[in-house]
Amino acid sequence: MKEWHFRIGVHHLRGLITAEQAGQEYADLAEAVIAGLWPVVIEEFARKHGPIPGRGAVVLGMGSLGAQRLNAGSDLDLIMIYDAREADASEGPRPLATRPYFARLTQALVTAVTAPMSDGRLYEVDMRLRPSGRQGPVATSITSFRDYQQSEAWTWEHLALTRARPLVGEANLAEEVETFRQNLLKEKSAGAGIVSDVAEMRGRIAAAKHPLGVFDAKIGPGRLQDIELLSQTAALLSGVPVRRIEAQLAAGVASGWLDAADAAALSEAAELLWQVQAAARLLTGGELEADALGEAGRRFILRETGFETIEDLRRALETRSAEAAGIIDRQLAAGGPEGMDRDEG
Repeated sequence: MKEWHFRIGVHHLRGLITAEQAGQEYADLAEAVIAGLWPVVIEEFARKHGPIPGRGAVVLGMGSLGAQRLNAGSDLDLIMIYDAREADASEGPRPLATRPYFARLTQALVTAVTAPMSDGRLYEVDMRLRPSGRQGPVATSITSFRDYQQSEAWTWEHLALTRARPLVGEANLAEEVETFRQNLLKEKSAGAGIVSDVAEMRGRIAAAKHPLGVFDAKIGPGRLQDIELLSQTAALLSGVPVRRIEAQLAAGVASGWLDAADAAALSEAAELLWQVQAAARLLTGGELEADALGEAGRRFILRETGFETIEDLRRALETRSAEAAGIIDRQLAAGGPEGMDRDEG
C-alpha cells in the first residue's frame, strides 16, 4: 500500500496527474485497503467469536473519503452500521452479545488500519461522524441509525450524510443504507431552519479555528472547509444525494437556491484551494509556508496552480477566498430557497 501511496505522490509531483486526479487516486487506494482488510478482519474475528450474526455489517466512508477526494496526509472518516436481525449473540468459541460483537469488530478493523508497522501506519481513522459523535457507540444498528437520523440528528449530521458512501460489507445492507440516505435527504430538504443552523455552525467553526496564514487552504472564510459547508447545505436543501463539491453546488443551482455565477465562483475558488491543499500535504505534510519552500517546491506549486510567481498565487488566494466568503455570507443571510429560510414559512 505504501508503495502505491508513494507512486501517486510521485506522479503528482512530476505533473503526470493533476491535484484532482491525485485526490481520486488516494481515495481509490484507501477504499482498496479497506476492502482488502475487511474479509481478513472478519475471518480472524469469526475464528474467535463466531461468524457475524444476522445480516452482517457495512462500513461507510464519510467526509473526504465519501466524496472520493483525499490528499497525501488524509485520515479516514468511517462508521459501521450492522443488522443483527433476531440474533442475541454470536456462536463461537467465545461468543459475544451482538452489540459488543459489532463494537469489537469495528475496533478490530480500526486496529488493522492504524496499527504501527515497519513503514508506519496505513492510515489514521476518525469515527467522530458516527451517530451521537464521540458519545455514541462505535457501531450502530440499522434500526438505531434510522431512528436517530430521522428524529434526533442535528443539521450538521445531515450535512455529513450528504457525503456518506458505502465502502464494504453486506451488499443488500449497503443498498438499504444508501436508499435510506437518499430518502432521508429528500425528507430533510423540507425541514425548517437548515440555513440558520448552518450560519450558527459556521460562526462556531470560525470562533474555534483560525487560519494559519494566507496559504492555509482549508481553514478560514471562503476557504475549503467554508465552501464545503455551503455545498453540503446546497445538497441538503436540494434533497439530492450527490457527494462532491461541484455536484452539490450544481444541485443548489438546479433547485433555485444558488445563483449559477456564484456557484461557478465557488467552484473556481475550491479548485485553486484544493490544488494548494494537495500540494502542501504532499510537500510538507502540513500547512504551506511559501517562504520556506525550496526552488523545486515553488516550481511544483506554481505549475499546479498556473501562476508565474508565489506573489501572484498569494493575491489569487486572497481574492478568490474573499469572493467566496462574500458569496457564502450573502447566501446564508438570505436564508432558504426563494430568499426565505424554511422556519419562517
